[in-house]
Amino acid sequence: MFRRLTALSLALGLAAPVAAADFDLSLTDDSVKGQFNTMPRQSEIQLGAGYTYHEGSRHILNLDLHAQGQTAIGNLPTTAGIGFRAIGWDDDPADGGAVGVGGFATVNVPNVPGLSVGGSLHYAPSILSFGDSDDMTSFDAQASYRLIRNAEIFGGYRYVNTDLDPRGDLTLDEGVMAGIRLFF
Repeated sequence: MFRRLTALSLALGLAAPVAAADFDLSLTDDSVKGQFNTMPRQSEIQLGAGYTYHEGSRHILNLDLHAQGQTAIGNLPTTAGIGFRAIGWDDDPADGGAVGVGGFATVNVPNVPGLSVGGSLHYAPSILSFGDSDDMTSFDAQASYRLIRNAEIFGGYRYVNTDLDPRGDLTLDEGVMAGIRLFF
């Protein structure tokens, strides 16, 4: 499974020259995550792939597929997406995954050029979970500031949790994060 996800991630990376793309790297006290997103030209579909290494040899992969567009929340310019996040994880002796349904939103603050706030939420019930996972929740919230035209810094909070039936909840990743995002 991880080889297929890695191959798909490389394919997304090769598509970057013909599409708008961004890469972000974020850190918590216990984990590091890299995320690559691309949006093919003339399309409103966003594709993404990410990898998180959590202290203690826990590996988490995600693949994202969202319909993306521009809207407004209370007259504030907003980019929003609705779609799916597939998450696979490996933490000896357990492993599993799920396909979560949800979305994301990023709100630009017009009074402070370069400042934005946003977040994402995806949930997978047991019918969309496999392996040792019985359900899964992925949530993040962040504030970012665009330093230059093609780079920004951000800080926020990340939470990824799954239910191991009948053993109870397992928090795969959680913590305050900081990172950088590069735009291509």
